[in-house]
Amino acid sequence: MIDVLVVDDDFYVARINAHYVSEVPGFRVAGIAHSAAPALAAVERGGIDLILLDQHLPNESGLSLTRRLRQLGHDIDVIMVTADRRPASVREAMRAGVLHYLVKPFTSQGLRSKLEAYAQVRGTIDDGTEMDQARIDRMLGSLRTPETAHCMPKGYSERTAELISCIVTGAECQVSAQEVSEQARISRSTAQRYLKYLAETGTLEMTLRYGDSGRPEHMYSGG
Repeated sequence: MIDVLVVDDDFYVARINAHYVSEVPGFRVAGIAHSAAPALAAVERGGIDLILLDQHLPNESGLSLTRRLRQLGHDIDVIMVTADRRPASVREAMRAGVLHYLVKPFTSQGLRSKLEAYAQVRGTIDDGTEMDQARIDRMLGSLRTPETAHCMPKGYSERTAELISCIVTGAECQVSAQEVSEQARISRSTAQRYLKYLAETGTLEMTLRYGDSGRPEHMYSGG
């Protein structure tokens, strides 16, 4: 059984998320907290495997709490649940070691898919069997979102593809390769290469925008 701590400053949302967790076989709600301090206290008491963690909490952000847990040596996995779609926030979450980044609002099925993927990875690691490259690839593949879960071509990074996908799908309007390169902090040519690939696989949609020069510019949006 995987014990989950649900952390959200909204009491109603916390109850809903806890209900979602309780409906997934193999998972149990070990506690609910509404700010960082009681969440940390619950972890220190023990018995927590996974935290379903909101980003916006009173006095301390979810990412700050995640970093503090790492510094204190707590071996706790984190799934971030937040309405924050900013590319910088997604990037920081990835760097902090967050396993999944689930954007609010989400459905019970959306959370279930993340939890089931987590359970699969945990089971693979916990069985103690030495892993070859194929098994490692399958394990990491189960953590990927459906949009990027297919096999990546040689020379492409799954993490970069996911970051670019998050930037584009989280934007309020269509974005260009130049805008993506600036937000992802990668070269424009690299952004173009990934955007073209993601559009070809159906993850993103590409349209043409004609400016004053008459030369069309490729624009991208969520698929």
